Amino acid sequence: MCAPRLVQSSNLSDATSASTATFVTALVFNAAVFGIELGVFTLVRPFFPAIYQPRTYIPPKSRRAAELTKNLILWPYAVVMANYHDIRTKVGMDAYFFVRFLRMMARILLPIWLVSWVILLPITAARSDNTGRTGLDRFTFGNVPANQQNRYAAHLILTWFFTIWIWWNIRHEMKHFVTTRQRWLIEPDNAASAMASTVLITGVPRNYLSESAIRNLFSHLPGGVRKVWLNRDLKEMPDLYERRLNAAKKLESAETTLMNTAVKLHNKKLKAEAKAAKKGRRTSTDTANNDGRPLTDPSIVDVEQGDVSLAEKLVPKNKRPTHRLPPFSWMPFSLPLMGKKVDSIEWARQELAETNKALREARRTLARDVATTSNLPEPGSNHPNALKADPSASQTYPPLNSAFVLFNKQIAAHMAAQVLTHHLPYRMAGKNVGVAPEDVIWGNLNMNPYEARIRTAIGWAITIGLIIVWAIPVAFIGIVSNIHSLCATYSWLAWLCDLPPVIVGIISGILPPALLAVLNMLLPIVLRLLSRFEGTTQRTTIELSLMTRYFLFQVINSFLVVTLSSGIIAALPDLVHNPGSIPSLLAGKLPQASNFFLTYIILQGLSGTASGFLQVVPLVLYYVKLFILGSTPRSIYGIKYTLRSVSWGTLFPSITLLVVITVAYSIISPIINGLSFVTFFLFYQLYKYLFIWQLDGQKTGETGGLFFPRAIQHLFVGMYLQQICLAALFFLARDENKNASAVPEGALMIVLIVFTAFFHIIINNSYGPLTHYLPLTLAEMTHGGKDANVAAAAQELDDAASNEEAKSSDVEKRSVRKRASPSGSVDLSSGKAKDTTTVEDIERGRAESAKPGAPGVEHDEDNDDVNSIRGVDEDAGPKDFYHPASIEPQPIIWIPRDPLGLGEAEERAIREAGIRVSTRDAIMDGKGHVDIEGPPPENDSD
Repeated sequence: MCAPRLVQSSNLSDATSASTATFVTALVFNAAVFGIELGVFTLVRPFFPAIYQPRTYIPPKSRRAAELTKNLILWPYAVVMANYHDIRTKVGMDAYFFVRFLRMMARILLPIWLVSWVILLPITAARSDNTGRTGLDRFTFGNVPANQQNRYAAHLILTWFFTIWIWWNIRHEMKHFVTTRQRWLIEPDNAASAMASTVLITGVPRNYLSESAIRNLFSHLPGGVRKVWLNRDLKEMPDLYERRLNAAKKLESAETTLMNTAVKLHNKKLKAEAKAAKKGRRTSTDTANNDGRPLTDPSIVDVEQGDVSLAEKLVPKNKRPTHRLPPFSWMPFSLPLMGKKVDSIEWARQELAETNKALREARRTLARDVATTSNLPEPGSNHPNALKADPSASQTYPPLNSAFVLFNKQIAAHMAAQVLTHHLPYRMAGKNVGVAPEDVIWGNLNMNPYEARIRTAIGWAITIGLIIVWAIPVAFIGIVSNIHSLCATYSWLAWLCDLPPVIVGIISGILPPALLAVLNMLLPIVLRLLSRFEGTTQRTTIELSLMTRYFLFQVINSFLVVTLSSGIIAALPDLVHNPGSIPSLLAGKLPQASNFFLTYIILQGLSGTASGFLQVVPLVLYYVKLFILGSTPRSIYGIKYTLRSVSWGTLFPSITLLVVITVAYSIISPIINGLSFVTFFLFYQLYKYLFIWQLDGQKTGETGGLFFPRAIQHLFVGMYLQQICLAALFFLARDENKNASAVPEGALMIVLIVFTAFFHIIINNSYGPLTHYLPLTLAEMTHGGKDANVAAAAQELDDAASNEEAKSSDVEKRSVRKRASPSGSVDLSSGKAKDTTTVEDIERGRAESAKPGAPGVEHDEDNDDVNSIRGVDEDAGPKDFYHPASIEPQPIIWIPRDPLGLGEAEERAIREAGIRVSTRDAIMDGKGHVDIEGPPPENDSD
């Protein structure tokens, strides 16, 4: 019985020492990848500006970045010296605070790395040969000799020191966040937008389902209400709207395909004629007349075919673009060889004409319903507090239980979002301020508040269930990461240890992190669907919810499960033979699980950073999309001139997981501190480069930095895990007599946990209320108030901002904004706008462009009566928060000009059908390739 035990001990010693080989293999491999990818990036960067610096020419001039550098090898210096404060003004607050979070973590880890390596590495490794550990395991918490347990005092002292250092940084960054966000809320560009003064209210009871009732309810707030949009059950209108969009895309694609076919057939005919000419035969050409006029000249008539269109002369009917309709009307897509086959161009033109007419009629009916409820008193009902409209009301499009309320003053919107509105539970309780129209999930605006809470409970139950189920494959990955202990424990896996060391190092050091990354990519789609299922009304709120859920998955399955599974597998042989030694074994073996995370940090810091610079996938996809999908001018514009963005709901948790791993193991395995500092410093430089020169922040998805406070909460999770693990390890520590040797240290760790919780509560209570809303002390800054206290508050903000951004050369100057219309004047003596314009005048230009008969707008012959009711899209006044189906005009069909003149001919034919169309800034060359010289017609605001 003794011989096998000795063999097992020897094998476990080999497994322990092999962890160093695994680490070295991962380090060398990832360092090689890092160097190769950065070398390739250095060489190819100047040749692909569309990938590596598109922000130098795509955004508006005020938001463009300067060229990175013209020197081939000096780009690292340019990136390091770039000012990350530019991200706030040119990209957005979310991107700015993400980069600032990375910068904060690099600043936190720098002293932790230096101090821990100077103090903890010698304390754990010196004169510890009798522990039987070698390689990296000599620098872990469990390597302290049993006869020198007083060394744990250093671990305790540094834990307190590091925790207090993190506390200071959290408070410093939260103060900066609140100050910067408040400045952003009152900046003229942001405060002047409709979304800054609009509140989305859900759960509106029946007796307030009229514009007049809601306007009267909120009239008590400063400035009163400017506009109310009741969300309505639009029934068939969204489907009509989607049909029109799809028909417009189909028509653009079919027309471009038709022209491409015509050009290719023409080129083929020219080649045949040239070949025949060499043989002495003369063949007439149909591209020019005897007098040299092009075929598009209206006076030219084909004598054989009669007066037919140019498209019919250039493209045979059997070569025109066609497609199949769905075999059933309820199907959203067609099936091969099933359904009616139709001419794509004729079908799309007819579909556009039908949907345009149907939408015009529906919008007039909607306007009639809106006019009915705009000036009525509160509707009477037997159930005034019911959370749905009165079914007996004679409205084609009855109101839903939600509304958008636009206030005249920004502070009124923030007050409305915080005030208790109704005297019954859940009535008008859901209120969101700063909602962008494009960010709204229109399908969730009529959910009963009780139903939403039930759905939320179900959604979180499914989330927790997924976390539990997901632990099974994640645990398997953790076991694979400790392959040496596995093959030493089970004889049927002994062949794994006989593989070449490089292969074993790849399997245990590189494969598990890669599998874990792939596994985590499958989650976000499911988690987003769960959040939408719960009734979330904004896409940004879904991302915020995803950030929390995805972080839970990451911490539990990618950290805790891997830690426990890897540590228990390492201790399993001794646990089987000596169950009584469980405490000491776990105290010694659990720290060894850090080996997996060391390789994970290396993978992210080296390979991840280099891949972020090289951008192989976007580079390949860019040209693949141009070749496969770049068939129409609009698709080419989307590929060439649309900046890539990021998904904050998954990006932030992937970073905060590294934060949790680093903080949790900063004392247990101090080697991770240096690796993590390098990783976060490289990430800071990487994302500073990406957001300044490559990526864009979506204005519709801008939260003003609300992801940052949640990331701070994730940092607290790391501290709690670290302190709980250390407390447990202190209590589990045993001396040479198997007696508890670090009980005082464990007790002091409990005290530190309590202090951390107290600090956590203080931070949340002090800065939490300032995170979302505008305080009253700053209310008049956008109105030119003269209150001395308000001026003092403004000075405090400016001073704080100056202290935070002293190194920035472009500190923004604060200006006083008067809330008046653009064409109105401002009375500086009173601080009020002169009554030279009305609210309707502000939107009059937009309304005039949508009237029938205006240039580029489809004309309805039935609308000649000046007394007829106009649709909501034709009416004056703000229209920001109407459903897109009720106001958006028909997209302009964008087709290219071509050498044969077919584009101009098709443009005339489409316009004669009453459809908006343009060939501006789009051309097709003699080979059928499409290119563009400007933005789509409806986007050309310059």
